Amino acid sequence: MPAQLTRADVLKVARLARLKLTDAELDDCTVKLGKILDYVASLNEINTDEVEPMVHAVELSNVFRDDAVQPSLPQTAALANAPKSDGRFFLVPQILEGA
Repeated sequence: MPAQLTRADVLKVARLARLKLTDAELDDCTVKLGKILDYVASLNEINTDEVEPMVHAVELSNVFRDDAVQPSLPQTAALANAPKSDGRFFLVPQILEGA
């Protein structure tokens, strides 16, 4: 049985995800995520010795078109609907501290 999920664990993950959780949300997430982890741990009890490993649960086929060289969108057309640009690049707000 894995170690019990703690409030501090959830707080750490919330900080890494840049989520601001209230105390009530933090307590709720701790309980719910703990239940999810307990369920996933219970899957380890299933005998899978006779099960062949697979990449996907169902057969997949590629439904994409073939790659073909085509003319690129002109830079002015690409920037035409941008909220902000400097004429050459999209301008976006900085989201990471110290970057």
